[in-house]
Amino acid sequence: MDQRLHYKVIYSKRKTIAIELNMDGILVRAPKGMSHREIEAFLREKQSWIEKHLIKMEEKKENLSKLQPFSLEEIDLLADKALIVIPEKVKKYAPLIGVDYGRITIRSQRTRWGSCSSKGNLNFNCLLMLFPDEVIDYVVVHELCHRKHMNHSFAFYAEVERVFPDYRRCQKWLKENGGLYLSRLPY
Repeated sequence: MDQRLHYKVIYSKRKTIAIELNMDGILVRAPKGMSHREIEAFLREKQSWIEKHLIKMEEKKENLSKLQPFSLEEIDLLADKALIVIPEKVKKYAPLIGVDYGRITIRSQRTRWGSCSSKGNLNFNCLLMLFPDEVIDYVVVHELCHRKHMNHSFAFYAEVERVFPDYRRCQKWLKENGGLYLSRLPY
């Protein structure tokens, strides 16, 4: 492995090795008991892919540094809009999934687009109002499906797909673009 590339390893009860690249660097997720030598060999095998994506990550960091944080006024306007848009979408999708729900709350969160409590209360990030409409729909469907499955199991995603067949494309959009919006939160 190129000595310039530094990485962190997290061992767990997983069966395969995986690489995650984020703004902090390279994270390797490895099965318990995997040797340092095996990890190094895997990273050497993936080195060109890693370097290509690290270059993209550096470009992203540079672009992010040029963006201004959202003002509190902008966040308040997004929250006000979400209080109108999100409940309508929840009302639309809940019967299709066959679930009820509790309170709907809008917040500006740093790490989540939505959440669902065990009591059925739904929380959504106000930044969703900046996203394509189908991505908002996906997040709403995702959270409502937690009313049936409070996990991310195969059964959970089967339910998401039943109601929203194109969910993977929206998931990909969030993964590729969501960080850009979150990084602009002022706090």
